[in-house]
Amino acid sequence: MKNKKILILDGTRIKPFFLNNRAIFLAATTLTTGLLAGIFFTWTNAVTPGIGRLDDLSYLKAFQNMNRAIINPLFYVVIIGPLLLLPWTFYLYKSSYRPTRQALLGATTLYYLGVFAVTMIGNIPLNILLEKAPLDSIGLDAANNLRKAFEQRWNGYHLIRTITSAASFLLLILACLSGTDDKNIIHQSI
Repeated sequence: MKNKKILILDGTRIKPFFLNNRAIFLAATTLTTGLLAGIFFTWTNAVTPGIGRLDDLSYLKAFQNMNRAIINPLFYVVIIGPLLLLPWTFYLYKSSYRPTRQALLGATTLYYLGVFAVTMIGNIPLNILLEKAPLDSIGLDAANNLRKAFEQRWNGYHLIRTITSAASFLLLILACLSGTDDKNIIHQSI
């Protein structure tokens, strides 16, 4: 079967992106990873600096409530989606053009180590610590001590997640743009 090609402005022919299952998986992987990178960026850029201006008890209560609110089915899709899709997408592109494979391997590695592992080892234990804190009956000194034990460490782990999720997203964009059609024929002139 002859590959259908479309013409782009510079006279180069390429296969349309959404004509095969691999491309659909790559698009879904890129979308979910990008959504998570956006969530993490928003928290790093606006949410944590904003609540960081609050007094200790208000900060802890606000953070505790945000942690409770973000645990919802849609967030699970966004955070677990790349965890499942990245290795599968890499597998689907295992015989593709080398830069595509490298970008997918890099995106997968960054996500597993910099997002998932850091979340499991760093952020979640701190979130559990905060969740167990009796904030309605805690004194001001105890609130200050809890904040000191929580805030800087959580923000440090989160910065790692923000950077690695953005880098993973960038690598997925590069995979999308790298000529994922065929390992031998990337572009053909007219």
